[in-house]
Amino acid sequence: MAAAPQSTRIDGPLGAPLQSTIVLAEELTLLREGVAAICDAQERYCVVAQCADGEKAFHLIQRLNPDLAILDLNLSHMFTLEIARRVRQQSLATKLVFLSVRGDRKTVLECLRAGASGFLLKSAPSRELLEALDQVVGGGVYVSPQLEIDKILVEHDTETHEDAFQTLSPREFQVFTLMVEGVRAKEIAARLNLSPKTIDTYRANMMRKLDIFDLPGLVKFALQRDLTSRS
Repeated sequence: MAAAPQSTRIDGPLGAPLQSTIVLAEELTLLREGVAAICDAQERYCVVAQCADGEKAFHLIQRLNPDLAILDLNLSHMFTLEIARRVRQQSLATKLVFLSVRGDRKTVLECLRAGASGFLLKSAPSRELLEALDQVVGGGVYVSPQLEIDKILVEHDTETHEDAFQTLSPREFQVFTLMVEGVRAKEIAARLNLSPKTIDTYRANMMRKLDIFDLPGLVKFALQRDLTSRS
């Protein structure tokens, strides 16, 4: 079997360190262009491609083999955690940094488990973006400091037993995340590359665990716990 393609670097000016290449995917154009401008203002980074949806992002990662991919957590067409699964499945060298409005413990853990090397809140200052990229390029893992990663990684037995949300499987969590953002079942299936019947099974299991049996109740639960990007 052929070896997986390695990440590419762009030669810098004579005597300068090589630039780390970046693919950037964010649906909001203004935010995407702002992140690109912050990265491109640094000699050590170069955004080689931008897009607004997950499917294009994954194809760009495959084709360009960037060192880094900065991805909005809730991309359309292909869910960001599905991108992470495929990157890991294909042994691609690109390191992933997720941008999110959500910072709850379950979301951070699922992203790290999926293969993200960085998790950055969209409310973070620009310097944190550069700190995250530097740490990830250096082989580390970065989580926004305000999320207190040490507390997130510590397992609390009482929380595990009392909080049904923490018991959701990775797939159930993904279905929950998309449902509370208003994505229909057929589109969820497409974004996760699963059949609608499989999505129905995950949805039923997820709602049974949470003891919630309709979509309004699920959305209310998400809003109460700040588990959605809705204001």
